[in-house]
Amino acid sequence: MRRYTGFVALALMMVLSLWFGLGEKGGNRLTPPPATQQQPAPTAQPKPARPAEKPVQKTSLPATEQGFDYYVLSLSWSPSYCQSDEGAGNRQQCGSNRDLSLVVHGFWPQFVDGYPQFCGSSEPERVPDDLARRQLDLLPTVGLVGHQWRKHGTCSNLSQRAYFAKLRAAWNQLKLPSDLSSAGQQKTLSTDRIVSQLTAANPGLIASAIDVTCDGSKLDEIRICLNKDLSYRECSGDNRRVCRRDRLVLPAAP
Repeated sequence: MRRYTGFVALALMMVLSLWFGLGEKGGNRLTPPPATQQQPAPTAQPKPARPAEKPVQKTSLPATEQGFDYYVLSLSWSPSYCQSDEGAGNRQQCGSNRDLSLVVHGFWPQFVDGYPQFCGSSEPERVPDDLARRQLDLLPTVGLVGHQWRKHGTCSNLSQRAYFAKLRAAWNQLKLPSDLSSAGQQKTLSTDRIVSQLTAANPGLIASAIDVTCDGSKLDEIRICLNKDLSYRECSGDNRRVCRRDRLVLPAAP
């Protein structure tokens, strides 16, 4: 019995030896699976750059004075008007107690060719009495003040007060030579003489910024062209129809 026991033990040892030998040479020993490699997180793609925005073009002019090119300050020789059929019945301007020479006819927004008129405005059409009467040292009648505002002032896109303030500034900067500042006696001048006297009295005022109109042989109006900053500029379009007479009568006040 002991012989069989030893034989069994020897056989068992041989089996175990064979088993472990194959495992070392192996190829049969189970090996753990390789560690899963962690994939790098996807990097965020940069957003495409936005195209640069174009700079907004800014104007040096106030928005309220856009929509036209320049101004015309129109000055009327009052005695010539008072001798016309229209002026004969205007006692407010042409009464015997009014010794007027050049008066403001209007302050007109102007295109290079043509002009706007009767424009829409947020301001009322009627000029308040107190504001209108403060203009009577420049425009000779309340009716003319209201008409000029409705026809021309509304196209400036300024308020009533700003429009008349700008008109006054344009008038105040203009110096009139003696022949044009008094109508105490009748005078005879040429168009060229009127222009040369004005340019001599006003540095910066050029001859091409002045238009002289006539009613027959009499001086009718002197029109002066100004930029929106009230510097003088060349007239254009309708404002180049000048009257060129060698003898132009400036009647005396009635």
